[in-house]
Amino acid sequence: MSEQPVCPLRVAPDFSGVTVVRLVPPAPLKDYLEAMRVADAEAASRLGKTMLLSWYDRDRDFESPQHSSECHQGSAVPGYVDYGLYHGAKLMVDIEAGRFVFFYLPVEL
Repeated sequence: MSEQPVCPLRVAPDFSGVTVVRLVPPAPLKDYLEAMRVADAEAASRLGKTMLLSWYDRDRDFESPQHSSECHQGSAVPGYVDYGLYHGAKLMVDIEAGRFVFFYLPVEL
């Protein structure tokens, strides 16, 4: 009799219900702030008013929420992805093939 893990690790994130937009600007973006402006504009055009839930900046290897990947050592799902998905993100904007990634939640007024 083989034992099943109590809490099996996922091998890939579940993006069902999330629109994934991949952007490749004609010229590489200068930095995170420029990428955030591009992503915010994309989110506003698709969802209206939004809340940024989580993000990743590969240039600086920095994520928000800070240290969210520490609990995901060896996991196929980075912490900022897990946080965005499990806090209701409806849009992921991926700029320059993972260089900058943003997760958004629409906000109803």
